Amino acid sequence: MKSVALFDLDGTLVDADHLHYEAWKHMLSPHGIDLTEASYRTDVMGAPNSLLLKSLLGNLEESVGLALIDDKEAMFRKLFVKVPPAKGLTAFLDWLATKGVPVGVVTNAPRDNAEHQLEGLGLVDRFPIMVIGAEVARPKPFPDPYLAGIERLQGNAPTSLAFEDSRSGIAAGKAAGLSVIGLTTGMSEATMLAEGVDLAIPDYEDPRLLPFAAARLGFG
Repeated sequence: MKSVALFDLDGTLVDADHLHYEAWKHMLSPHGIDLTEASYRTDVMGAPNSLLLKSLLGNLEESVGLALIDDKEAMFRKLFVKVPPAKGLTAFLDWLATKGVPVGVVTNAPRDNAEHQLEGLGLVDRFPIMVIGAEVARPKPFPDPYLAGIERLQGNAPTSLAFEDSRSGIAAGKAAGLSVIGLTTGMSEATMLAEGVDLAIPDYEDPRLLPFAAARLGFG
C-alpha cells in the first residue's frame, strides 16, 4: 500500500467550466431553460449526466434529454481547443514523480470528453489510470470512483490525496477516506472549507501546497 494522488479533471487539471457552461446554456435555451452561471455552479458543475437527466432535464422526454446531453458534450469538445493546463500543474506532477507517487484521474466526465481533454492538454502519458464515474457502480458524490482509483493504484487512502473543485467531488473524496485539496476555480476558499476540504488553493503554485502534500503523503 502506498500514497497516491488522484485528480478530478474539469476545474482541477484545467479550468474549462466556462466552456461547459457555454455549451449547456446554448443547448438549454431552445427548451426555455435559462441557466445562470450561479445555477450552473450550484446545480450542474461536477454532477454526473445521469443525475442531470433527472434534475435539470426532467421536464423533457427521456430520449430528448439524452440527445441534448450528447449534443452538449459534442459542443464542449469542439470548444475545448488550445486550453492550457492549470497553473503550476505540470511542475507539481514532476514533483510527485520524483517522490514516486502514482497518479490518476477520477472524473464524472464522459470518457470521450476526458480522453479529448487529456490529449489536448498533452497529459495522456502523465496519468496511467482514468476512472470514469459512469463506469463504476455509483458516480460522485459517492466514493466509488475514488475507491476504484485507490484500488487500481494499490493506494493507501489515509496517506493519499484527492484534488477537486466541486461539491460532489469533495464529498466523494472525503467519503473514500482521502485528504482533499480544493481548487478554487468554481467556489471560494471559504465555501470549499465549509464543504470539507483540507486545503483550498487557487492553483498548484500556491506556496502552501508542497508542504501540505508532503506531510499528508508521508514525506514531511
